[in-house]
Amino acid sequence: MGVATAPSVHVDVPVPVTDADRIGPSGAHWPRVARETADDLATDAAAREQAGKAPFDEVSRLREAELLTLLIPRELGGGGADWPTACAVVREIAAADGAVGQLLACHYFLSWSARLFSAPVLAAEIERQTAAQQWCWGGGLGGQELPLTLTKTSGGYVLDGRQSYATGVLVADRLAVRAERADTGEPFAVVVDAARLGVGIDGDADTFGQRLAAGGNVEFDAVPVAAHDVLGSLSTDEDVLSPRAALASPIGRLLSAQLLLGMTEGVLAEAREYSRSHSPWRPDWPIGSPQDPQVLTTYGELTVLARSASALADQALTAVHTGLARDEDLTFDEYAEISVLVAVAEAAASRAAQESTTRALDVIGARSASARLGFDRFWRNARAHTLYEPIAPRLRDVGDYFLNGAHPPFVLPVRP
Repeated sequence: MGVATAPSVHVDVPVPVTDADRIGPSGAHWPRVARETADDLATDAAAREQAGKAPFDEVSRLREAELLTLLIPRELGGGGADWPTACAVVREIAAADGAVGQLLACHYFLSWSARLFSAPVLAAEIERQTAAQQWCWGGGLGGQELPLTLTKTSGGYVLDGRQSYATGVLVADRLAVRAERADTGEPFAVVVDAARLGVGIDGDADTFGQRLAAGGNVEFDAVPVAAHDVLGSLSTDEDVLSPRAALASPIGRLLSAQLLLGMTEGVLAEAREYSRSHSPWRPDWPIGSPQDPQVLTTYGELTVLARSASALADQALTAVHTGLARDEDLTFDEYAEISVLVAVAEAAASRAAQESTTRALDVIGARSASARLGFDRFWRNARAHTLYEPIAPRLRDVGDYFLNGAHPPFVLPVRP
C-alpha cells in the first residue's frame, strides 16, 4: 500500500524572489546600512539591555540610518524598498539586538498597514508625512480581552480604553491601534498622535525579555479621532475583508519569524566566537580547539535547526511577495496557502530560537551565567516573544488546513 502524502502548499502564480527583489531597488545599499547599524548596536547590546532604558538613542540610530522610512516609496520621500528587503533588515538588526529588531518590525508593520486597510490616497498621505517627519510607529492591531472603544461624534470619533503592553509606545510618534465601534462592534485600525491630549503612556511593562522594545501601556481617555485617522475595518467577514487586506496577518507573522531567526543567528554567532577562544568542557585542550565532540554535535544540531527554519522562511517570503504582486486579483484560496506557509515558517523559527538560545548556554557552560557576557539576553528575548506569540495556534492552523482544507483565520499578531 502506498504512503499518503500531504497536499502541497503553493501559490497558483509563483513568482520567485530574485536577488534584485531581496536587496530592493537601490542595489546593495540597504543590506550594507543594516549590517553597519547592526554592528553599531552589537557593540553595547549587553550593557544597554542591562540598563533597560527607553530606547530613544536606538531609535535615533535607526532614524539616522534612514531605516525608519525604508518601505516608503521614493516619490513620497522614503527608501523605496520592498518587503523582502525589510525582512532582511529586521533579521540583521535582531541578530544584534532582538528588542530593537522587534521595535523596527512593529514600526514597519504598522506604518505600512494603511496600504492594506485604507484608500490609496490616504495611505500615500500617511506615508508622505511619516517620511517628512521621520515618525516612529508603535502600538498593535491584535485583539485584546478588553478592546478599545471608538464612539461616533458629530465631528468624528472619540477613543477610550487601555491597551496593555504595546510595542514601541514609549518612543512612538504615532500609535496604530485596534478599536471597536461602540454602536456596531466592528473593529477598525485607528491612528493616534502619541502626544495628543488624553493619551497616557506608562512603561510599567516589567518584562524579563525584549526590554528595549519600548513596550508599555496606553490609556486613551476621550481622545478625539478624525475620520481620516480611521484607516479601515479589521473585520473577519469576507464581505468586508478582501484577500489582499487579509495579507496583513501573514505579513505580521512573517516579521515575527524573521525576528526569531535573527535571534537564533545572533546567539549562534556570539557562542561560536566564544567557543573559538575558550574551551569550557576541556580546559586542557588548546583555546579554539575543534576537537570536542559534544560541542561539535550541539553546533551541528543547532545549525540544522536554524538553516531549516531559514529555508522555510524563504518559502514564506516568496509566497507573501507573490501575494502582494497579485494585488486585487488575489483569491482567498491563495491567501490561505500563503498564510499556511507563513505559519509553518513561524513555528519552525520559534523552535529554532528557543532551542538555540537555550542550548548555546549549555555549550558555553557555567561561564554563560556571567551577566557581563550577556548571553542570557538572547534566551530572555526569544522566550518573551514566544510567550506573546505561541506556536500552538499556528500548528493547529496548519493541521486544520492539511486535514480539512480549512482556511486559517485572520488573526493579527499581538507583537509583530
